[in-house]
Amino acid sequence: MRGSRCLPVCSSQSLISDGNEIEEDAGLVLGLYSLPGATLKGFHFVQDQVESAGDPAFWRSETGVETSQCNGWLTFVDPFHIDAESWLRTWNQAYAPLPVLGGLASGDFTEQRTQVYLNGEVYEEGGVAIAFGGDVKLAGVISQGCTPIGDTWTLTRVEQNLIHEIGNRPAYAVLADTFGQLSPDEQRKTRGNVFIGLVVNEYLEEYHRGDFLVRNLLGGDPKSGVLAVGAMPRAGQTVQFQRRDAVAAVEDMDELLLRSKKQLKGATIYGGCLCSCNGRGKNLFGSPNHDAQTVQREFGPVGLTGFFCNGEIGPVGEKNFLHGYTASLALFVKK
Repeated sequence: MRGSRCLPVCSSQSLISDGNEIEEDAGLVLGLYSLPGATLKGFHFVQDQVESAGDPAFWRSETGVETSQCNGWLTFVDPFHIDAESWLRTWNQAYAPLPVLGGLASGDFTEQRTQVYLNGEVYEEGGVAIAFGGDVKLAGVISQGCTPIGDTWTLTRVEQNLIHEIGNRPAYAVLADTFGQLSPDEQRKTRGNVFIGLVVNEYLEEYHRGDFLVRNLLGGDPKSGVLAVGAMPRAGQTVQFQRRDAVAAVEDMDELLLRSKKQLKGATIYGGCLCSCNGRGKNLFGSPNHDAQTVQREFGPVGLTGFFCNGEIGPVGEKNFLHGYTASLALFVKK
């Protein structure tokens, strides 16, 4: 309702506050945002509901939120007791193309335990989702930490997660040729850091950063020419190989934030929530505060809170996905 207050929280190993990333240290970050004209509604969900979500109307009935009442969702999810992939798939059926942004809670991995909180209630499992409606929307920036290498290609023969042919050639041969065409320095940086990017929206005239869903290359067989990937691609889908490392992550985030800044030129930004992968931070960049300070450089000074995640949530095209090694930024923007 208008004038309502909503407080979603989750546990984490490391925290983000304004331009600071407080890694592997105890503490609490609290962000208080005034969002004039916003309608906010919080909702806690559990795995039993995910398993019951058989049609698009299910989640709209459970949350009491229709697509017309919502501009996007901010979500924090327990990774140990929720099948996040299944939840997002059914949530997309109910609410896409509305953006879903956030992350999976983190904590002591050996105990396989995290917590999520909503308006003073503590939950040992499940997720919390906040619907943003009224005069405030969510603008998302999803930086998957990769830079494209080589050309775009069309998948011509696929079997589940196995890519047999790309452009009517053995998939492994296309990958080998792509790698061989790189400079020696690029080959050095790419070796062991190759991923595949899958276009989500095939109706675009051109493909740019942010149009590809990045997934792992699980393996390849030079004899059969098959590549195994961490996704379910489809024949006819456009793909491009990607490199992920610190340099690529810097390039990717800089370009995507600059693009978003141009799109939001003149808009009122009330604040933001940054969910960054546990694999980023100083372990990736070699120095602390990279993601938080990059956001502040482009949009600051802006009130920014967040945490380091076991997985990040955000849209590519008009669908929402679970990501890894990603920075998911949700900006609270005047509609």
